[in-house]
Amino acid sequence: MENLNNQKPTKTWLVESILVTLFCCLPFGIVGIVNASKVESRFYAGDIDGANRASEEAKKWTTVSFLIGLAVGVIYLIVVIAGARIRF
Repeated sequence: MENLNNQKPTKTWLVESILVTLFCCLPFGIVGIVNASKVESRFYAGDIDGANRASEEAKKWTTVSFLIGLAVGVIYLIVVIAGARIRF
């Protein structure tokens, strides 16, 4: 299905949102999935601005989820290393 202007929908971020939800941070990843799922439906309904906003929101929440997951992983690694050095 093509738009009358032969435009392609903006990036949905759906795959990335699903991956960060599974591997990084569940709550923010879900917000990313919800926004990502709105992109194509809004685009094909003719709401190009709405599709672009949904794509930007999906990108934002996917990035936030990834960074939080990364930070938690680094903190966990530091705690494990510190715990291994303080053995009695």
